[in-house]
Amino acid sequence: MKLAVLSESPADEQAVRILVEGLLGKVTEPAEPPPLRTRGWPSVSAVVPVVLKHLYYHTDAEAFVTVVDSNHSAIHDDSHDQNTDPGCRLCRLRKTIDQTVRGFKPLPQRSPLRIAVGLAVPAIEAWYRCGRDPTVSESAWIEGMRARRDPYSKAELKRAVYGTDRAPLVLMIQRQVEEARRLVSDLGTLEKRFPTGFGSLAREVRNWRS
Repeated sequence: MKLAVLSESPADEQAVRILVEGLLGKVTEPAEPPPLRTRGWPSVSAVVPVVLKHLYYHTDAEAFVTVVDSNHSAIHDDSHDQNTDPGCRLCRLRKTIDQTVRGFKPLPQRSPLRIAVGLAVPAIEAWYRCGRDPTVSESAWIEGMRARRDPYSKAELKRAVYGTDRAPLVLMIQRQVEEARRLVSDLGTLEKRFPTGFGSLAREVRNWRS
């Protein structure tokens, strides 16, 4: 399968690909999106339509995955399936993707792109604490938001994963790849600890196999 991954950094993209391959049970081939000048949530949100059009019309990509950090934005829940929350990044990405894909023209010999979206709560580094720190979970972050008291900060998560909250890209790639390879052996626990953000990604990817 030729897969394109879009996330907030090249390190995130390498790790997400490993996790997706774990869900699929097979290695993927890279399908490259157009080059990006900036990263982070605003950039990813803005370029998704451009990336999807590029993949559909100019590559033989079969699948597309995007994962972003939630930070302090609204966390997706079942109620959003009926009433989209504009403050929820998962809702916003799904809406943008749906609007873009509905505008695609049918092409000979071109199958629809398989698409999956994930939300790392509050950041992808939280996923890498799964199996290492039982205090880090989606539910812990949600409860902290309700109480207006974060159980941990993004900087703390980064220091736990990289040893610093200002890691260079080469260190980020090394550590994220290491942690993603570790998590592949127990994706069920990762899905249990992060049922909304990783769970939605996992369910959508598994549906590709049906």
